[in-house]
Amino acid sequence: MKDTKQKWFRDAKFGLFIHWGLYSVLAGEYKGQKTVHIAEWIMNRLDIPVNEYEKLAGQFNPVHFDAEAIVKKAKGWGMKYIVFTSKHHDGFAMYHSKCNPYNIVDATPFKRDVLKELQLACEKHEMRLGLYYSQAQDWHDPDGYMALKDNSNKNFQAYLDRKCIPQLKEILTNYGDIALIWFDTPMGTTVEQSRGLVSLVKDLQPNCLISGRIGNELGDYMSTADNFIPLLPYSGDWEVPATLNDTWGYNKDDNNWKNPDDVIKLLIKITSRGGNYLLNIGPDSLGQVPQGSLDILDRVGNYVNENAEAVFGTKPLAVPYPYDIDWAGFTHKPHSLFLHMLKGQKRTIYLVRIDNKVEKVTLLKDGESLPFELSVNCEGESIIEIELPPSLQERAGFCIAMHTAEEEPLFESIR
Repeated sequence: MKDTKQKWFRDAKFGLFIHWGLYSVLAGEYKGQKTVHIAEWIMNRLDIPVNEYEKLAGQFNPVHFDAEAIVKKAKGWGMKYIVFTSKHHDGFAMYHSKCNPYNIVDATPFKRDVLKELQLACEKHEMRLGLYYSQAQDWHDPDGYMALKDNSNKNFQAYLDRKCIPQLKEILTNYGDIALIWFDTPMGTTVEQSRGLVSLVKDLQPNCLISGRIGNELGDYMSTADNFIPLLPYSGDWEVPATLNDTWGYNKDDNNWKNPDDVIKLLIKITSRGGNYLLNIGPDSLGQVPQGSLDILDRVGNYVNENAEAVFGTKPLAVPYPYDIDWAGFTHKPHSLFLHMLKGQKRTIYLVRIDNKVEKVTLLKDGESLPFELSVNCEGESIIEIELPPSLQERAGFCIAMHTAEEEPLFESIR
């Protein structure tokens, strides 16, 4: 994959995705029929006519939306960037679009530009802002693509010229510095059309990154399939977009929340393999973030903040640890190897084939020194034995740091 040439993205590791739009009004149900698919796709999956779906705008009045509260939460969770759905596949703009009246300011009783409010809150709290924009699918425009339907009679270029390109110009010129554009589902977009959108973005904001879902291998970084993690460390810059339950947009019946400890494990898996973790929240139609999301992210954020040195700016090992251990994960920086404890262990931790000359072992959270010994086993493999204090025995959710002297080789691989 490509190298974005932007260190901030490579070091960021943890971001917040926000899926929010008219679909939150339906909350997964239309005229007594519940969708079994992700809630933001309800218009498509339940074949809701455009003129019926449009009526949701008149009911959309998110009086509890608080951009600053959300940004402060993300900051408190340790996240380094936010990606917000400026327009999803349903075609509804969550900002004040001057080229199309189907937007939150002109079509709803709310009359507020939530994207502008997010922009100002992000600037105030020094949070990078990225924007999701559905460039190919637009179920409201007669020429926008629609998954699972016949698109053969559509003039897709007319849609691009009439709506997509003008709206991209709006969000790239009216809302400050945009860190990245998160394109999605390119479908039948041609190479030339993708190149045109890339050129537009780079002309208006040269430092704005473009997600791999622009299509035609033209993105600056790879977005994996939803909730999928590469099995091994992956070259180039990449990101895993992921949910905290089974949906992205709000669904009132989806309470299948992930266990916070499992989310921490996923975070370590992703960072140890060199990627970023973009975790989603889906506010309801009043603008409130579901309590299940808050409960998970509060726990995950505690781990991230306590062990920030072992998360942000870390790199994967060039040569992965040669043995299969499910109780821990590794990240590293020059002269430091971090052992993230994912499952409780007894008094002594044994690691073999750590040949780097360790001179100090600490509990990362507070710097407490941990006793350790270096030796060699009968097979000639190096061993490090780390003694856990009673308070950490059979416990998970903490990080141990192993340090070498500055003159020692870097911890780029376990030799």
